[in-house]
Amino acid sequence: LDSPFTSAGTSAAASPEAERLADREAASTNVRVLHVINGEHYSGAERVQDLLAARLPEFGFDAGFACVKPDRFPEQRQTQEVPLFELPMRRRTDLRVAWQLRDVIRRHDYAIVHAHTVRSALVARIAAKLAGVPFVYHVHSPASRDTTRRWRNWVNDRVERFSLTGAQRLITVSHSLAQHMQARGYAADRLRVVPNGVPACGPLKPRRTPAGSWTLGVVALIRPRKGLEVLLDALALLKQRRMDVRLKAVGPFETDGYESDLKQRVNRLGIRDRVEWVGFTRDVATQLNKMDLFVLPSLFGEGLPMVVLEAMAAGVPVVGTNVEGVPEAIRHGVDGLIAEPGKPQSLAHMLAAAIQGQYDWQAMRESAHVRHAEKFSDVRMAEGVAAVYDELLRKG
Repeated sequence: LDSPFTSAGTSAAASPEAERLADREAASTNVRVLHVINGEHYSGAERVQDLLAARLPEFGFDAGFACVKPDRFPEQRQTQEVPLFELPMRRRTDLRVAWQLRDVIRRHDYAIVHAHTVRSALVARIAAKLAGVPFVYHVHSPASRDTTRRWRNWVNDRVERFSLTGAQRLITVSHSLAQHMQARGYAADRLRVVPNGVPACGPLKPRRTPAGSWTLGVVALIRPRKGLEVLLDALALLKQRRMDVRLKAVGPFETDGYESDLKQRVNRLGIRDRVEWVGFTRDVATQLNKMDLFVLPSLFGEGLPMVVLEAMAAGVPVVGTNVEGVPEAIRHGVDGLIAEPGKPQSLAHMLAAAIQGQYDWQAMRESAHVRHAEKFSDVRMAEGVAAVYDELLRKG
């Protein structure tokens, strides 16, 4: 347990990666923070972690990553220069990783441990206590309703409760999540709200209001709580109204079984010619530029979706649902539209209202672009997280 592992899976004490890491550490006077993450996906929460690693140095902090379930993240992340340690957990209760994590913290002089998932929080709490450093937990979505499986939600909630007894600060990505955590019994003085943020896309490019055919788009890790069934049903309703609407679905499916279920639904609804499955892409901006309306039909479990903020930055009006942090970003009728979750009729009504000109499409895209710049940039997010770190270090 004395040797941490780099992303190449070799001993950090002897590898070329370790030598480069040592040079990088020696050259920086910033405080080091170790972000403990799962790493199997590269979607919303992983984007937050990646962007924080890129922006935190501007505020006096250098990030490192420890992946306890490495898969997509090590290869897909933008910040390849940031040190990454692969410490795979064989199962959820594989606590030996906590001692490996402690050694990484000590060897590389990390001053704060920052976990982002229920799985990583458990070992991060133990490792931080063993190493004698503060522990911060980032709440991206409510663990008690993160999936459609009640038993898994119950287990996640219990593990989170145990793990967070050792957290000095809890960062929530929206005010609704902060209220949720308070309702679950977490003290308000430990909670800090730092909204998610994404990079700017530059000046808003002129676009004509769509005439005739409209392209709807969704970008997500396609899983049950994202509500794609509702969107497909709404698309079928729009087809019945003879509206020329197409859907571009961007992102990987969580499971093969769920992919099969959705594609069978498309066939049953008779909308196969109106749905394009794009799959995973790192170039979300290009896909957003092909959309006239961005749709996120989530049922629950959204903190503050990164893709909503990316659509705003790109000037694509959002049609979202009234769940958690979504209405904190999207003001109904101003930056986009809000439908009721789980109701195809409500979603179809909002989509039809936008398409038929009941709302000013140009005004919504301009407002969304400005609101992103003012409230939801990656710089503001990093500044907010750095302020939490500074507060902890002052108290320490």
